[in-house]
Amino acid sequence: MSTTPSTTPQPPKRPTAKDMLEHAQTLPYPAKQADMKFQPQTSLAAYRAAGKLAGKVALITGADSGIGRAVAIAFAKEGAKVAILYNENTEDANETQRLVQLEGQTCQVLQVDVRDRAQAFRAVKDVVAEHGQLNILVNNAAFQMAQEKFEDISEEQIRRTFDTNILGYIWMAQATIPHLQDGDCIINTGSIVGIVGIPLLVDYACTKASIHALTKSLALYLGEKNIRVNAVIPGPVWTPNIPGTMPMEEVEKFGHEVALKRPGQPEELAPAYVLLASQDGSFMTGSLVHVTGGKLSSDE
Repeated sequence: MSTTPSTTPQPPKRPTAKDMLEHAQTLPYPAKQADMKFQPQTSLAAYRAAGKLAGKVALITGADSGIGRAVAIAFAKEGAKVAILYNENTEDANETQRLVQLEGQTCQVLQVDVRDRAQAFRAVKDVVAEHGQLNILVNNAAFQMAQEKFEDISEEQIRRTFDTNILGYIWMAQATIPHLQDGDCIINTGSIVGIVGIPLLVDYACTKASIHALTKSLALYLGEKNIRVNAVIPGPVWTPNIPGTMPMEEVEKFGHEVALKRPGQPEELAPAYVLLASQDGSFMTGSLVHVTGGKLSSDE
């Protein structure tokens, strides 16, 4: 007796660098994912879940769009209750909530400026009050703004970049750690530019290098409690930050420099966060997990 094999959903065609050139645009900051002509792939339509995060509660910062949205959807597919933090783009945040709820999970939405320590602590308190626990923190909120001349970067921009990208991570970690238990974790979003550098984003690259050091240091600090701390290191990934912060000539060739000759899509990053959040990554801490499309660094 013959049986019909089950069909596996196939991932969508990944846009090439040529596709990016044909659809290049710039948007005012903060760019909305809803306004992008060439939408980032964040749905994980072909992702096959296995209940790896059932019973867990995850808090994800910067989850209104891009990588944060994809991670929220992946975690929901794996059975986690999700809380997302965003700063400005309410329309995008509401869309993330809708997509998470389509996976049958709750999605708490909080508008928070992670630069403000009091707001960060209040957000964590609200999540714990809503769900009774907090098991996974994903530090993902970020600010960047390209500047051709390093000498022209304003004090205002430098302070915003550091306050968002490194102090915001510290505040969120400080607020979350008292609620974490054996087996829980923190996942930070670093960047390949924090290792190899980038002339257009000097201040941003500095903060990403700091995130890598924070990850390794917190992993040592929390190791005895079996609380793991890791970081995902993206290469060029197509998110609203690209058309919203980069000049047109950079948008047009975005992703051309990696081995795969294209930018990554947010849903291609999300499985790495699932690995680090689940028991599949139980012996991983202090790790910088590169998902770069072949943007090699000096230590690889």
